[in-house]
Amino acid sequence: MFSRAVCITALLLAGASTHAGDIEATATTVAGQPLADVAVVLEPVAGYPRGPMPTVTIAQRDRELIPYMTVVQVGTAIEFPNQDPFKHHLYSFSPPKNFEIKLYAGKPEKPIVFDKPGEVALGCNIHDWMEAYVLVVATPYFAKTDAHGRARIAHVPPGSYRLRWWHPRQKRELPARAIKIGAAPTRLTQALDVPPRIIKPKPPLDKDSY
Repeated sequence: MFSRAVCITALLLAGASTHAGDIEATATTVAGQPLADVAVVLEPVAGYPRGPMPTVTIAQRDRELIPYMTVVQVGTAIEFPNQDPFKHHLYSFSPPKNFEIKLYAGKPEKPIVFDKPGEVALGCNIHDWMEAYVLVVATPYFAKTDAHGRARIAHVPPGSYRLRWWHPRQKRELPARAIKIGAAPTRLTQALDVPPRIIKPKPPLDKDSY
């Protein structure tokens, strides 16, 4: 789901530091604070180019899933290495990718291929506070905002696109917006209604258990 838009601007950038066709996006909360882990997605109206896709990693470390949010293109393989000295039981019940990797240590033999678009929530059957999210998109033109609320999509071909903003904790769906990308760089800004993340407390580590 996509949250209600609060503001959006598309302005031409000037300056030699940014290459033509690059997109610079900034996401904030409704209070104006930088917002991390926002997916910025450009969907070409004319169709989705495909190319070689790297394998992506979501690690299990210190009884957490890292990173908290990941964006990938349809067909991407994701590895889930367990970097803790005890076992995890990773799962997703989300329709775009329903899977389980039962109690395991180290690195699973095969990565999981995310072959359908949509939102995927991940959890651990042993440690119920562990959570992470994957947004699977058809387009190769996407990015995720950093701790400063900034993201960059490089070398976007000129043309007509649908622009989508997404965050796993957003309250309402933000419909896709039509946008034209030219040869000049473009800056995008969006405020999203996203509540703060509530960090679930972890119990003390018991060396004799998981």
